[in-house]
Amino acid sequence: MKFVTRAHARVDRIACPWLVRRFIDREAEFLFVDPGEVISVAQGEGAIPFDIPDVELGHHGSHCSFDAFIERYDLHDPALLEVARIVRGADTANRELTAESAGLYAIASGFHALSPGAYPDDHALIEVEFPMYDALYAYCRERIAAR
Repeated sequence: MKFVTRAHARVDRIACPWLVRRFIDREAEFLFVDPGEVISVAQGEGAIPFDIPDVELGHHGSHCSFDAFIERYDLHDPALLEVARIVRGADTANRELTAESAGLYAIASGFHALSPGAYPDDHALIEVEFPMYDALYAYCRERIAAR
């Protein structure tokens, strides 16, 4: 599978590739382009656009693109659903949605602020941030197991 979105990723555009690579397609390819080029690149590359207006895998109501991926790919893992709530809060104006959302936004913003100096592009950012999402998922799994 190939996906395309806007360059200069922060929360949703890092979390969605993590979700795809961990739970949908380990070999998925991600393209990060200028916002005005997403649709034309999607058409030219046969890629699925995400996290832009008016696409299936975008924001809908109070839900962010991560939620759209969860729905589209019919994922029901309770820990993933918890991660989705955290990402939703971090990626929208509803940072109080979960106790973790504001922290995720702060950390993601910190990574974003370090680029392009420390991380030359969005591919480098997803590589360095994936372990953070792995840890968040593990945290949610443990929290659910303890209930």
